[in-house]
Amino acid sequence: MSSPDPAKSEWFSSLRRVVDFPLVTMLLAFAAIMAPAGLVAGLLERMLPSSTIAAVASQLAVAVVILASYKLVVRHLGARKHDDLSGPGALRQLGAGLGIGASLFALIVGVAALIGIYRLHGAGDDSDLLPSLVRTGLFPAIAEEIIYRAILFRWIEEFAGSWAALFLSSLLFGLSHMDNPSADVLSTVGIMLEGGVLLGGAYILTRRLWFPMGIHASWNLTQGEIFDIPVSGNDAHGLVEASLQGPDFLSGGGFGLEASLISITIATAAGVVLVWLAVKRGQLVHPWWRRGLER
Repeated sequence: MSSPDPAKSEWFSSLRRVVDFPLVTMLLAFAAIMAPAGLVAGLLERMLPSSTIAAVASQLAVAVVILASYKLVVRHLGARKHDDLSGPGALRQLGAGLGIGASLFALIVGVAALIGIYRLHGAGDDSDLLPSLVRTGLFPAIAEEIIYRAILFRWIEEFAGSWAALFLSSLLFGLSHMDNPSADVLSTVGIMLEGGVLLGGAYILTRRLWFPMGIHASWNLTQGEIFDIPVSGNDAHGLVEASLQGPDFLSGGGFGLEASLISITIATAAGVVLVWLAVKRGQLVHPWWRRGLER
């Protein structure tokens, strides 16, 4: 029996170190998600007719592809293997996230109503409820949390630590909404703080995606499908008919309450509490160069 070739073994070992370097792994994980998801989305756009049902079916299919890509590929990448979609306790964390997301936005609407920013005009209807469960709830909760928390946050953190990961993932999350309808500087900062810090804090605290996914989904559905408020600038059709009035820094203008100082203050404060709890529980990760010194 021939002995292993030392040169070949060294070459594979060097390649493995490169592939397992956090920023390289992050790019590979991003490609593993976006390539199949983009391919399926493009094929379905050509194959399916232009309709609400087709759009919902397409988003469901892409969400399934993203989940499958994560479970089959992404969770196996990197020097430190970790599955952000593991159990047990998944239903409990998801339920807690759903409750917190809905409660936070109900509080925001309540404050806006008390100061005359949110005006209720009457009953709406549920004609758009089922499509919105996918369009504004399920799909962004799956796609954005996997991309921004399970990929970007995770491997930035492994390289540069928790604080850098929280800052950079929040910044990128805010910038990703710049092309939304009625977006401006305040809305971008708002999404970065209230979304990035809140959802990032939820991820740091639990080290899984169920909690931030629940917050993300119910936050979107509560503002749009219950309170008839634009979701990140996108028009909503709610169970009530309502409008936002007053100065843009309080009403959020056409972007909705996510660009309001009311929402930014309340949701960011909730995010800070989650980060504080994570710190108290010793959940923060040091940069890789500091971890090396501590060995």
